[in-house]
Amino acid sequence: MKKSFLAFSVLALGLGSFAHAESYVVDHYQDDEEKGSLRWAIQQINAKPSEQNQIVIKAVGSAPYVIKADKALPEIKSPVKITAESWEKSAEFTAIDGSNYIKGTGVEACPGAVAGQFGTNVRTTTLPGLVLRDTQNVQIQGLEIRKFCIGILVNRTSNSVIQNNRIMHNYGGAGIMLTGDDGQGGSTATTTNNNKILNNYLQDNGDGLELTRGAAFNLVANNQFISTSANPEPSQGIEILWGNDNAVIGNTFKNYSDGLQINWGKRNYIAYNELSHNSIGFNLTGDGNILDSNRVHDNRIGIAIRSEKDANAHISLTKNLIWNNGKDIKRCEAGGSCVANQRLGAIIMDVPALEHANFVGSRGHGVVMDAKSMQHTCEKPDQQNCNAKPNQNIQPPVLKVEKGQLNITVQAQPNSRYQIEIFANQQKNANEAEQYLGQAVVVTDAQGKANTTWKIKEKAASMTATVTDINGSTSELSKAVNF
Repeated sequence: MKKSFLAFSVLALGLGSFAHAESYVVDHYQDDEEKGSLRWAIQQINAKPSEQNQIVIKAVGSAPYVIKADKALPEIKSPVKITAESWEKSAEFTAIDGSNYIKGTGVEACPGAVAGQFGTNVRTTTLPGLVLRDTQNVQIQGLEIRKFCIGILVNRTSNSVIQNNRIMHNYGGAGIMLTGDDGQGGSTATTTNNNKILNNYLQDNGDGLELTRGAAFNLVANNQFISTSANPEPSQGIEILWGNDNAVIGNTFKNYSDGLQINWGKRNYIAYNELSHNSIGFNLTGDGNILDSNRVHDNRIGIAIRSEKDANAHISLTKNLIWNNGKDIKRCEAGGSCVANQRLGAIIMDVPALEHANFVGSRGHGVVMDAKSMQHTCEKPDQQNCNAKPNQNIQPPVLKVEKGQLNITVQAQPNSRYQIEIFANQQKNANEAEQYLGQAVVVTDAQGKANTTWKIKEKAASMTATVTDINGSTSELSKAVNF
């Protein structure tokens, strides 16, 4: 009997530690702490945490529905589902607007973490709209977040879903920033994982989205990242900075300096995205990143791979469709291509970015880089204090058309396996990768040479190919051949 009573008491005590789920209704839009305000609702869920809490923002009056923040909103530190009723019932977003709160206009209103720096291309977590910090299982749907320096800041928060929102005119850090930043600019592992950013529309933010400082195993899928002439600092659609193992799938990137930029992130999987009208579609460093089946067209450079201090870093390119690049788009906010006489095309190695001495463009407003810290690419085998040629300096194959077959020659490391991918173009003067045809595998001999043939079955005006080594480093495209 005593044991049963004790067990019952422990169970009751355990159940008592769970807060009862609550639904908090926002039904007036003044930014105060009165019952029914957004500020009040966030305070309530933080005070009474529960996995089942929700905040429902009512459609008050007639559209447009706008809540203007007069000062920083409380950080969200508890699981919660936040939904705009207007979106669920009539597809109208309810806006959370920072124009009363952010003093000044444009990027100058958004300071960086270092005094004297401001804008998109500097480290910052300042002046955000909604902040998810040190929590998990937050859902946000049906909101328009606008006119802050960061629209939604996801800091050391995991297992959250940001879906079906519109994020606009946040000119500082990003529209959405996922970061493990420890508050001092350092990275934290396992704190910003397994979040999902789905089906959002992000327009005219400095960076559309950032995955930085330890953000890992996150999914960014089916979003639109669009910049227009109204954007004062169009940097990246997505920037991945020291972020690993993320998946970026099925998104659209348009009118940025870089559609997507990876800075030293590892093992990110980037697939089925479309990038157009950017200065550079993909601008890449890092190790183990895979770009698969993306559509890259109408940019200045389709895919740029930069030199970096890690001489062993490799990036894999497979089945990407690349066409109609080489456009005169000189847009260079912490990326892009503005170097005079820059070689243009589908896949270009050794394109300079802000860490390189020969980069042309903005490194961030107020940013002063020490010339001694700037990087260079080695031009000679015995050169010191410089980066090795990017992607293991792997060379493209040589193609010839002979008797209705494509003859492919690889010159590389001896006694090694290589994968060749073959592409077709519909114009004789085209030298990109408009249509993926297939792949072949070769093994080099003791002199590093391999040869194979490909039977030409498809109608095409020209053909190109790439080579990828066993570690995953992919070459530029070969010179095109006509037939």
